[in-house]
Amino acid sequence: MDLLLGIDIGTGSTKGVLVDLSGAVIASETIAHAMSLPRPGWAEADAENLWWREVCQISAALMAQLPSGGSVAGMGVSGVGPCLVLCDDQLQPLRPAILYGIDTRATAEIDSLTAEFGEDNLLERAGTLLSSQAVGPKIEWVRRHEPEVFDRATGWYGSNSYIAAKLTGEYVIDHHTASQCDPLYATRRFDWNHDWARRICAHLPLPRLVWPSDVVGTVTAEAAAATGVPAGTPVVAGTIDAYSEAFSVGVRQPGDQMLMYGSTMFLVQVIDEYFSDPTLWTTTGVERGSLALAAGTSTAGSLIGWLQATTGGASFDELTAEAAAVPPGSEGLLMLPYLAGERTPVFDPRARGVVVGLTLRHGRGHLFRAAYEGISFGIRQILERFDDAHSAARTVAVGGGLRSPVWAQAISDITGRPQLVPEQAIGASYGDALLAAIGTGLVDPDTDWARMAREIEPDPRNGALYDDLYGTWLELYPATRSQVHRLAAADPD
Repeated sequence: MDLLLGIDIGTGSTKGVLVDLSGAVIASETIAHAMSLPRPGWAEADAENLWWREVCQISAALMAQLPSGGSVAGMGVSGVGPCLVLCDDQLQPLRPAILYGIDTRATAEIDSLTAEFGEDNLLERAGTLLSSQAVGPKIEWVRRHEPEVFDRATGWYGSNSYIAAKLTGEYVIDHHTASQCDPLYATRRFDWNHDWARRICAHLPLPRLVWPSDVVGTVTAEAAAATGVPAGTPVVAGTIDAYSEAFSVGVRQPGDQMLMYGSTMFLVQVIDEYFSDPTLWTTTGVERGSLALAAGTSTAGSLIGWLQATTGGASFDELTAEAAAVPPGSEGLLMLPYLAGERTPVFDPRARGVVVGLTLRHGRGHLFRAAYEGISFGIRQILERFDDAHSAARTVAVGGGLRSPVWAQAISDITGRPQLVPEQAIGASYGDALLAAIGTGLVDPDTDWARMAREIEPDPRNGALYDDLYGTWLELYPATRSQVHRLAAADPD
């Protein structure tokens, strides 16, 4: 029996699955971990001693659960991204990996590179303005602030391409990850922006571009000894985890969109032709020659966790009940959920959380509902931008945040959109297994394992209320921006 191995390195855990060709999950494993936050605005991870070690542990644990007569016919790995891992020629990371848009250290480099290349040129050639999500400014930051590291580096990687290199020895990067490495990649042409890439990367060679389902090599003898996966097993490139998860739940046709409820929220929508918006990320898709739009918030579940800890650490079920007892609109309480700055669409690392309308009658339940509603207003703001490119055909919701019926219903009520919830909620590792099945030719390229379990419909009774509150919510950020920027300037480094 042919089985596929999929592994995903997430922000809070590494997950792996063994899947058969019908999409049935044979075994799964999870290892929890945490990112490192060594300074304000920094978010890092140890690529070798965390990511690679956990891939080895997950692989070994799953190989020990192979059923009689089963064999691994292919594997794929996805991961958080876009990230920056700088390595020497022995694939030894020279510093901790710099994580995606939640790491905001490179603000000066974003400004200087934007001035150097020009906003119009960036939109035309890269498809996206530079932000904390972009890899180019992160490389520039290392070059300026850690020149000894930059000079010793002989290659640069994302999370999944680093693991692919450890497994196969191949120096590659998938087109989708590359398309989030602004301004290094020309999304319209599916190729590197060679002159800009050379300006920023200097002596560092550019990885070979591949598509996420492409077989990039096979497991080496050394990697087999570390992981337990047989030498010679084909390895596909994989991609950034949010896109692999979207692929896993059938978000593959123009107009399909995914909402990922997690520590942050991430949104993906497949589009049918090139489109650029300065408030969104224009990227390649997962499938060969496809295009997508993406957006991401800086907080979501992390805000709820912070509120839980700050208000006394009551159980999630208790807090959910309190929030559910508060009527829609939180009785006049509104929240900007920008406690870690904000990515899409304001791209402001100095943004901060704001609560307005607070009175003595408001309690903990009001704060929790207002947080869920504030996150949901931000999602509506993003989805309206998506509609400018391609009207949504359907919205698929995934992620741990769906445990909260208050949050899920608020999203549908505030956006006016029904959400489909899939039966299989394993996540990106499931998409990695499907990419491996397609890449090795074991299933047809259009194979879709996704099945929908339920639909969350908007409650029409709340539409007018939320439309009115949304207008007020939109006014909060521009009205308070100068004040919170002054406060942010007083933050200790």
